[in-house]
Amino acid sequence: MKAKHYNLTKILSKNATYNIVIGERSNGKTFACLEYGLKKYFENKEQFAYIRRWREDLRGKRGENLFEGFVNNSERGNIISKSSKGRFNSIFYQSSRWYLQNLSENGEVKEREETPFCYGFALSESEHEKGMSYNGITTIILDEMITRGVYLDDEFIAFANTISTIKRKRENVRIFMLGNTISKYCPYFIEMGLKHIATMRKDTIDLYHYGNEKLSVAVEYTDSLAKSSKDEDYYFAFDNPKLKMITTGDWEQDSYPHCPYKFKSKDIAFTYFIRFQEDLMQCEIIMTDDVDFTFIHRKTTEIKNPESDLIYQQDFDPRPNYARKITTPVNPLQKKIASYFIKEKVFYQNNEIGEIVRNYLIWCKE
Repeated sequence: MKAKHYNLTKILSKNATYNIVIGERSNGKTFACLEYGLKKYFENKEQFAYIRRWREDLRGKRGENLFEGFVNNSERGNIISKSSKGRFNSIFYQSSRWYLQNLSENGEVKEREETPFCYGFALSESEHEKGMSYNGITTIILDEMITRGVYLDDEFIAFANTISTIKRKRENVRIFMLGNTISKYCPYFIEMGLKHIATMRKDTIDLYHYGNEKLSVAVEYTDSLAKSSKDEDYYFAFDNPKLKMITTGDWEQDSYPHCPYKFKSKDIAFTYFIRFQEDLMQCEIIMTDDVDFTFIHRKTTEIKNPESDLIYQQDFDPRPNYARKITTPVNPLQKKIASYFIKEKVFYQNNEIGEIVRNYLIWCKE
């Protein structure tokens, strides 16, 4: 019988500096990390940090309710009261800081700690935190690290700066990074050299080592939670690949238009390429008397004519046949290519290729 909720036991056994946990939505990743932080606070007064991408993720009810499951837990009762041996029974939230407090039955504050046990940080405002001192923090939790939306410019650098602000010269800080399996294309994976996440099997942990032997990163792809009934998932039994992330923890993936027309080599009017992160796609403009569209498929060999073929890529390259963003054309040919995306006349080899290009286009618009 599988556990009903995720716990950190396996990944903590790796004793890594960075601990990345990915898996299905609402399986207890965040709760487990918050509980770990609280445990260290109750034991040794070690504080922890909770990080989100945007300040809005910490404002109002979102911040106030973060620890609600530790005050009103249907299975375990008031965890705060039990952990503090009855001294505290509630949590007070103000200005991105969480404090332990004791409330009377009528809601009056009987006692409240002056020092927060947890600090909230927003990567979008990381520059504002420099110069502050957080020497009591020994655990850092980055939540919702993976998005299908827009990342911050140089988000990994903003995250690294936040870590630097918190830990300073200390070496007693452990970092957790949590994400739902909603997109394989996350800048953190590339920046940290995590090359095998896309091919990981569930319920496994990969351990990465780097030039400095002290640094290690553990990545856990959590298994799906056990369901109380085989019929429980019928609520999500629609023919929609996105829902697999909710029901099984599989990577979320859209459905993309496949090639609707059988064409011959003579129908290929022009070939260009898109290199995004570690993926290379060959793109063909198909033109006949009846149709005019672009078809994109994976290229498994190197480009034969890198000095003359049109290549879109993230890296800067001064050669005239290289471009970065397909959405900002600078000549008639590039405008023609961009028009296919505007008019939705783009077709893909499979859904995986469509997902890669979707993430490339998001990057283009940043």
